[in-house]
Amino acid sequence: MATHFVIEGLKAAIEGKEILKGINLEIKGGEIHAIMGPNGTGKSTLASALMGHPKYEVTEGTAVLDGADILEMGVDERALAGLFLAMQYPSEIPGVTNSDFLRSALNARLGEGNEISLIKFIRKMESKMKELEMNAEFAHRYLNEGFSGGEKKRNEILQMMLLDPKIVVLDEIDSGLDIDALRIVSQGVNAMRSEDRGFLIITHYQRLLNYITPDYVHVMMQGRIVKSGGPELAERLENEGYDWVKEELGIEDETVGQA
Repeated sequence: MATHFVIEGLKAAIEGKEILKGINLEIKGGEIHAIMGPNGTGKSTLASALMGHPKYEVTEGTAVLDGADILEMGVDERALAGLFLAMQYPSEIPGVTNSDFLRSALNARLGEGNEISLIKFIRKMESKMKELEMNAEFAHRYLNEGFSGGEKKRNEILQMMLLDPKIVVLDEIDSGLDIDALRIVSQGVNAMRSEDRGFLIITHYQRLLNYITPDYVHVMMQGRIVKSGGPELAERLENEGYDWVKEELGIEDETVGQA
């Protein structure tokens, strides 16, 4: 059965201030959805709330992945269920090598009794690192420590490729990338596209969508999705900005205060 992810009426707050004001979104396996919008409209809040960041309190709604509401799960359970978040600012973890972290994460995903052997893991990791044009030495460095912005983003995509999730949320994965890194990261995403996997890409820029063609583009303002369309919507936003959307829908020029 193809992957199916349905978000209905999702509301979330931070320190009592409502940021998400009712998000409705359906993502099927094989689909790529892009969310665009001005700064401070709640895009990154959506990603964090879905993954279970303790800073964000979900006050209403559901997010059902293949029949199970992930909002009722812990963060680790959401990951095991097949939800993956590539963060805008990946954390550095001194003392834990990249390869140790990746193997532990993969074994947790596979479950007890199905762990991958060390040799098979090394071969798989090295193969994916070659696809992403990553130097082999990064396998033995501490997780993200001393990595450039582009190296951290490639490492997020490496994690995605190894963990084989059902729903991938990319939170501004293009931020800080040069043209070569953007191309490589995009190739990694495109290589993972299948009927068993859906993508939610949060971005400010059309340039990413020149490499990863979305099926649907959604405009987010004031904590809601206010307009949806195809790839042509992203092109118009790039050329004309967001004022025409605000005018068309009668939206006041204000934000909700979070990314």
